Amino acid sequence: MAGEGGGAEKSKRILVTGGSGLVGRAIAKVVSEGEGREDEDWIFLSSRDADLTSAEQTRAVFEKHRPTHVIHLAAMVGGLFRNMKYNLDFWRNNVHINDNVLHCAHELGVQKVVSCLSTCIFPDKTTYPIDETMIHNGPPHSSNFGYSYAKRMIDVQNRAYFQQYDCKFTAVIPTNVFGPHDNFNMEDGHVLPGLIHKAYLAKKEGSSLTVWGSGKPRRQFIYSLDLARLFLWVLREYQEVEPIILSVGEEDEVSIRDAAESIVEAMALKGELVYDGTKSDGQFKKTASNKKLREYLPQFKFTPFKQAVKETCDWFVTNYDTARK
Repeated sequence: MAGEGGGAEKSKRILVTGGSGLVGRAIAKVVSEGEGREDEDWIFLSSRDADLTSAEQTRAVFEKHRPTHVIHLAAMVGGLFRNMKYNLDFWRNNVHINDNVLHCAHELGVQKVVSCLSTCIFPDKTTYPIDETMIHNGPPHSSNFGYSYAKRMIDVQNRAYFQQYDCKFTAVIPTNVFGPHDNFNMEDGHVLPGLIHKAYLAKKEGSSLTVWGSGKPRRQFIYSLDLARLFLWVLREYQEVEPIILSVGEEDEVSIRDAAESIVEAMALKGELVYDGTKSDGQFKKTASNKKLREYLPQFKFTPFKQAVKETCDWFVTNYDTARK
């Protein structure tokens, strides 16, 4: 899905890996709806354009597009239960992808790379709220250690590329992202899109909605369109190599129960909510501090959670036949 802007020669060629995923589609939307700039040519790659686990294919796609800037979103991702089953696959594939992308960016003189990490990289045993200084303070949660360590290594690589070659490679750490174009798979998807799909079927069948786990764990959810606008700011303005957490505030953390109830409301679901306590809850909380973000952008307005859930549910219902599920 490599799309390119036409017209005069642009001074910035921005390559987005993982461009057909949740965050990539959100960036494409905000760019096309007025957030893009005249001097920017945006190229959104999907896995059909190149297998980024292959050094040769990664090199070829970089040489084809010759980007000046890269937003690196591509990753092998999955929900809690898939991660628990395939830790080695998650580690190997993501290490290959990240190394290939950063190595090619360095070799071809890319001016800036912004990679996407995840709050699961933080130590399992930690104090809250988590901040950017704590990434390497201890092992991550055992459920998805393969994915977590692979993502942590991006931070190590960024610092090493800066130290050795003065590369401007940085990373962002979003909390739980959701929105249109998510993966709504009920087995392998993340908690919110999985629940939205379950709620859709429960409404259709007139049945109850079963939530895996107790409903007590708490999460900070960030709407993909809000995250997309923040990605543009990081690409254009943020000058640190150290990563930055992109999240709503601690006060906007919600329980899985709250999230499920918001979905029920958005879907106008009449059935009962049932919690399956035999299923794992995963980490109870991963509360992250957005203090650093707020020091840079004190006025940034996040979409209210219930509004974002409603927009995502409406998108899923409208696009049910073609949505990833």
